[in-house]
Amino acid sequence: VSMVQKEPTGAPGLAAAGATAAATATVEVRLSRRRWAVVLLFSSYSLCNAFQWIQYSSINNIFAHFYEVNAFAIDWLSMSYMLTYIPLLFPVAWLLDKRGLRLIALVGSALNALGAWVKLGSLKPHLFPVTVLGQVICSLAQVFILGMPSRIASVWFGSHEVSTACSIAVFGNQLGIAVGFLVPPVLVPNVKDVEKLAYHISIMFFMTAGVATALFILVVIVFKEKPLHPPSRAQALIRSRPTEDYCYRRSILQLLRNTNFLLLMVTYGLNTGCFYALSTLLSRMVIRHYPGEEVNAGRIGLTIVLSGMVGALISGIWLDRTKTYKQTTLAVYVMSLVGMVVYTFTLSLGHLWVVFVTAGVLGFFMTGYLPLGFEFAAELTYPESEGTSSGLLNVSAQIFGIAFTISQGQIMDRFGTKEGNLFLCSFLFLGTIMTAFIKADLRRQEANLDNEQT
Repeated sequence: VSMVQKEPTGAPGLAAAGATAAATATVEVRLSRRRWAVVLLFSSYSLCNAFQWIQYSSINNIFAHFYEVNAFAIDWLSMSYMLTYIPLLFPVAWLLDKRGLRLIALVGSALNALGAWVKLGSLKPHLFPVTVLGQVICSLAQVFILGMPSRIASVWFGSHEVSTACSIAVFGNQLGIAVGFLVPPVLVPNVKDVEKLAYHISIMFFMTAGVATALFILVVIVFKEKPLHPPSRAQALIRSRPTEDYCYRRSILQLLRNTNFLLLMVTYGLNTGCFYALSTLLSRMVIRHYPGEEVNAGRIGLTIVLSGMVGALISGIWLDRTKTYKQTTLAVYVMSLVGMVVYTFTLSLGHLWVVFVTAGVLGFFMTGYLPLGFEFAAELTYPESEGTSSGLLNVSAQIFGIAFTISQGQIMDRFGTKEGNLFLCSFLFLGTIMTAFIKADLRRQEANLDNEQT
């Protein structure tokens, strides 16, 4: 049993009078057994949503043939996820702060299932608008998913495991992208007969809808708002703060005045935007150099994401052990840049195995960076809501993702894939320089340490 007796000096935003009075009260800190079920369930429906994001782009040419539209129209099915997120972040982040985790989980998993069922009504070539509607509903679900990993980790997990938990929550989304690269090329072969194509697409859509519905039912049964006892001293301090002390608008203004967080927001957007563009355009890139290799294009995407998931887990465990947020973030950023440069100059060599290796190295660092960004933001902005800080990071990522996907696609069409990839390399270089200027102001760690000493 741990007692919370003192407000941390490095946590601006707590109202002095209310927090001091509440913090002097004794608060029991205890871990809940349910925490692993909560994070794994979230990870699972996040996986299903991410699969639906990339399922069109991983077989871009097949869907373009089926719906009789161009490749850019199929790219927009992925970019709809990015576009929807930007205006809806603030209302959803406000809901997360006002109504809590359970409501956000219910709405996110329900919309994910609804979108999957709507897509089943688009199994004829002239019904492209219906599949767009289904994808837009799934993109709405994503707004209720992307900002939650660091919030779930903080609310449910202890200070010694919070980064690992955040990595597991992000892990599901990345696994969904991996499955989205692997499964569609296998389930939907490149056949010219439209009737056969509709049959194969229907199998994929039915499976997705079934899984999404089962996960929604599990969320209704299993997902709780928060554990009975706070899992860490930092959480105990936040719970002790009177409700009237919290103002959502003031919280956002606090974040936007935080120079270190603003730098992180831009650098996170640059890195993750490059990843979104690379994922969306990967199939087009590979098929341009290796015609007829749709299945291997999907496997290369799978390799990027699987190696990235390993990177994400390792970085989460490393952060929990060392707390070296700034050094780890900078090192991973530098290696993402190196991986992107190597991938750019080896894609056209004519050896698929080389592309697999370089893509794996790139994915290990570029995807491994995602939970690092969330956790570093939570440290820099404590005691502000993790949902708001990670939401702002994601808005930055979506804006850069749309810009990079459109720009790189145009550059590839006019000049070639190497020039398109060099375009991404230049922005990763800029992000590396900016990351070096972020100061490691670890407020959440200071809160935990202050209270341990007390």
